[in-house]
Order: sequence, then C-alpha cells, then structure tokens
Amino acid sequence: MTHKYLDVHQAAEYLNTKVRFVRRLIAERRIAFHKVGAHVRIAVADLDAFVHAGRVEAITVASVARQLRGA
Repeated sequence: MTHKYLDVHQAAEYLNTKVRFVRRLIAERRIAFHKVGAHVRIAVADLDAFVHAGRVEAITVASVARQLRGA
C-alpha cells in the first residue's frame, strides 16, 4: 500500500490555498501531519479527509420544511 505525502507548499497547491493557511492548520492541529526529522509531510488522504469534513450540504425545500416543523 503506497501513501502519497506532500510538503507544505505542495499541500497548499493541492488545496488551492496559500502556504500560510496550511501552516496555520498544522499549528492549530486542525489537520493530521507527520514529522520526518525537521520536515513536515501531509498525507493526501488527510487533506481529502479535511476537505470532506468541511462539506456543507445544499439547502433544499424539503430540508427547510423539516427545520420549520421541528422549531
């Protein structure tokens, strides 16, 4: 089983964000990472999990109606 690991710059490019954002995620321990000596590596699977965890479902008429009935 092969795992793909990215450095901070590659992770920022993968997420289409700035390097500073990825470094903040690491500093705040909001994303899993690996230390290899002095280097930080992030698994692509962990980046995908982070993105998936932030998913917000679209609002539908049925979901709004359900919320109104529950209120």
